Amino acid sequence: MPIFLDRHDLSGLTASDIAEAHRKDLEVQERYGVRFLTYWFDEARGTGFCLIDAPDIAAAMRVHDEAHGDVATDVIEVDLSAVEAFLGRIADPTPSGPDATMRIDAALRAIMFTDIVDSVGMTARLGDMQAVEMVRAHDAIVHRALKDNGGRQVKHTGDGIMASLDDADSAVQCARAIQQSFDAFNLASREKLHIRIGIDIGEPVADTNDLFGSTVQTAARLCQSADPETILVSDLIRVELNHTFDLIELGLRSLKGFDGGVPVYEVRYR
Repeated sequence: MPIFLDRHDLSGLTASDIAEAHRKDLEVQERYGVRFLTYWFDEARGTGFCLIDAPDIAAAMRVHDEAHGDVATDVIEVDLSAVEAFLGRIADPTPSGPDATMRIDAALRAIMFTDIVDSVGMTARLGDMQAVEMVRAHDAIVHRALKDNGGRQVKHTGDGIMASLDDADSAVQCARAIQQSFDAFNLASREKLHIRIGIDIGEPVADTNDLFGSTVQTAARLCQSADPETILVSDLIRVELNHTFDLIELGLRSLKGFDGGVPVYEVRYR
């Protein structure tokens, strides 16, 4: 059956309220051939998201309506492996702590793109075999930084990686670690690797029919717009940061596919 991810406006409700609504969904689901896999809840923003295995959207919404009356405002069809890569899980988390409580995280994620500068020229200069080794070196550095900062690779783009991290601080720290590692790599290697990075943050179901659609697009455009050896982040990333990072305000920048200028910041890492 298809897999759906829906979005609810839940302002004023608590984690306990949402846990009870989820329990009621589970009680009703079998009547409609639906299976609620898990959910996410962001109390600060008043948003919730349900992952649902259902024959169609209507059946899933009938469960919500009968169980508690809170029908979703938006629903998209998703790929289960993509959900796991972006959000980190596709089932309810295992209860932990002294009271064995289930901690439900918010679905807000930071999306990061890395890109090897002039990868085509590198292949022409080095040949296919050595160029592949350089890409592997890039991948190893990025994967190590993702592991250290709780990130996940979503996909390989051929000359870069798209990744998901749980918050803005982790994403910026990861990007800084990546660029610092490439500084060290280039000091020791005769062949240099120069990387650009772009980061944005957002919800999984927003204003497109794709999972993290607008967030992915913004992060990709920021990466494309970045100079070699730089990290560009959106204003949303700046707002979400809890720790102090050295940011340079670059003003409004024209990004392909976006109307008007987009506020952009550079992250200093040296």
